[in-house]
Amino acid sequence: MRRLLATQAPNATILIRVVVGGIFLTEGIQKFLYSGDLGAARFAKIGIPAPDIMGPFVGAIEIVCGALLIIGLLTRLAAILLLVDISVAIVSTKIPILLGHGFWGFSLTKLPRYGFFSMIHEGRTDLAMWFGLLFLLIVGAGKTYSLDAKLAAAATNSDAAR
Repeated sequence: MRRLLATQAPNATILIRVVVGGIFLTEGIQKFLYSGDLGAARFAKIGIPAPDIMGPFVGAIEIVCGALLIIGLLTRLAAILLLVDISVAIVSTKIPILLGHGFWGFSLTKLPRYGFFSMIHEGRTDLAMWFGLLFLLIVGAGKTYSLDAKLAAAATNSDAAR
């Protein structure tokens, strides 16, 4: 558990946590508010299996893990779950754009053009989020302004008192 919480990342890490966590939190909320456009109906349209289950499940993961990133609690665990989430989003929506046709049962979105530049344009937020999550997985929540750092310090103080 100590390795999960440990961090020597600078205080500015909170900026990445707030942006990445905030985007996932709000996207998760929108999967419930606008399920026809962003939740289960969208999942069905792009070919995600069991969309009525996966839409709310993914929305809940994004809300919970986004909030965990913002407060800096279990940051690495939340980053792993969200890396899986965003990786599925990239494979299911951006790879078909790159290829110009459906892929593994995922449908192709109607766009004016396809290929590398179209995929990069459509996926710029997904890729930024992916690398932000990878950063948080590597460095942790940051030394201050995070519950992970407070819990790690408390665990260290508890061990020292023994």
